[in-house]
Amino acid sequence: VQLQASGGGLVQAGESLRLSCKVVGTPFIVTTIIWERQAPGKRRQWVATIHSGGDTSYADSVRGRFTASRDNAKNTVYLQMNSLKSEDTAVYYCNVIDGLSNEYWGQGTQVTVSS
Repeated sequence: VQLQASGGGLVQAGESLRLSCKVVGTPFIVTTIIWERQAPGKRRQWVATIHSGGDTSYADSVRGRFTASRDNAKNTVYLQMNSLKSEDTAVYYCNVIDGLSNEYWGQGTQVTVSS
């Protein structure tokens, strides 16, 4: 199983970014995708989860600003991030839980929000 988060970059506070995570090597339609982030010097933090049926859940710190979605035809999940704040600066990771409850981690993508 391979997965790669992409779409990060440098933006100003208040702007938006959309991250993507493409998953290959496992039946995507039955996967649960977890978005996490890790800021410098801090522990990895859960951001959002999107289940196979499309149900989503979010950390309090991003609820109302971030939206997770999935395109099963493209084996891809997205994290739309609006109204970005400096405290959203982190490396963002997508993790996948497959149909057998195995978990895989991918490389992250850097998001930097300047104030």
